[in-house]
This record gives sequence, structure tokens and C-alpha cells, in this order.
Amino acid sequence: MGGVVRRLGAMVVNGVWQLGFAARFFWLILVYSGQSFTRLHLTIRELYFSGVLSLLIILVSGLFVGLVLGLQGYEILQRYGSTDAMGTMVALSLLRELGPVVAGLLFASRAGSAVTAEIGLMKVTEQLKAMDMMAVSPIARVVAPRFWGGVISMPLLAALFSAMGIFGGWLIGVVFIGVDDGAFWSQMQAAVDFRYDVMNGVLKSFVFGVAVALIAVFEGYDCVPTAEGVSRAITRTVVSSALAILALDFVMTSFMFRGL
Repeated sequence: MGGVVRRLGAMVVNGVWQLGFAARFFWLILVYSGQSFTRLHLTIRELYFSGVLSLLIILVSGLFVGLVLGLQGYEILQRYGSTDAMGTMVALSLLRELGPVVAGLLFASRAGSAVTAEIGLMKVTEQLKAMDMMAVSPIARVVAPRFWGGVISMPLLAALFSAMGIFGGWLIGVVFIGVDDGAFWSQMQAAVDFRYDVMNGVLKSFVFGVAVALIAVFEGYDCVPTAEGVSRAITRTVVSSALAILALDFVMTSFMFRGL
């Protein structure tokens, strides 16, 4: 019994220590962000790495999510004679929830894991130590550009995911099933509120981007400098990012839509 309590206590202490280290690490990123933005090409390169290279999986996944939403939505709405509301259902589902959440999970799996691996391998090969010896801050040169690349990319990718999902819903509903095209778009336009639906979705995706990018760079920077340490850091990035996204989604949704 004593051993279990000791292990549990050690886990709690280690978790609190990690949270404190992550908070300090986040503060250092903000402090050194000015230096990283003076080398704008670094941030642009990370935007390409985190954003552009994630487009394929985001667009394809968004299309299939929209297709599935269209099929399921039509099957449900048909029971109540409300198939004209199919566009509303697809748009609200994507803009409020599925767009930011699924895009965030995909972003963490594709870009977050890659960033962790990249920084972790730089630590293994002692490139970060070499920068310190040359009076070059690895946080300003390596970490901050990757962090901001992820933060900026995430809302854009979530918006593209939602747009492609709406297109998929229109494709399956209007083109293949035969829902009225005018009703699909007009009811969507009437039901979607820019402030409560679109902007709240953008805010969610921004917060998810901050969480995923911070976890990715922190795990890479803090990993044990071995092959096994890097692999464990990548696993922690994906798992922690997924849990953070789902937890933040619940908290933000409870505040955003509780008055509706």
C-alpha cells in the first residue's frame, strides 16, 4: 500500500513540476518571439512545414467527414420531413465542433509529432547545445518559429476543413441524393450566425493551435536525448494534444453556447 501511495505521490509531484516547467517555457517563447519575428523567413518556413504540408490530409479528411455527415443527416432528417435543413445541420456541426476538433487532432498527429521529432533529434545530436555555446538562443532560433507556425496554421486549416466538409455535405445531399440546392444554401445562411458559430469556431481552433504547438515544442525540447526518448516524446505529444483538445473543447463549448 505504501508503495502505491509513494508512486502516486511521485506522479503528482512530477506532473506539477512538468506544468510549471511548461508554463515557464511558454513565457520564454513569448519573450523570445520578438527575435524570431525579426527572422521572418524562419516563421514562414515553419508555416509551410506545419500548414501547407498538412493540407492534403486536412482537405481529404474534411471531404469525407462532410460526406458522412450528409448521409447520416439526410437519413435522420428524412424521418421528420426536414431534409431541407440538411445544409444547416452540416454547417453548424462543422463550424462549431467537428471542424476545429478533428482538424486539431489531425494537426497534432501530422505536424505536432513532426515538430517534436525534429526538435528531439536536434537535442540528440547536440545542435541545441551548440547554439547555446555560440550565444544563439535555441528558443528564439528553433522553438519560437515552430510554435508560431503551428499557432497561425491551425485556424486556417480548421477553416479549410470546415469548408471542404460543407462542400462534401452539399455534394452528397444535392448532387447525389437530390436535396433542393436553393433550400440547402438558404437555410444554412439563415441559421449560421457569424458571431456565435463562425467566430467561436475560429477561437476554438486558435486555442487548439496554441495548445498543440506548445505541447509539441515542449516535448521535443524536454525529451531524453536518446532514440527511445524521442519516440516517447512523440507519443506524449499526440496523446497529450488529443486530451488537451477534447478537454478545452468541452470547457469552451460550455462557456460559448450555454446562453443559446
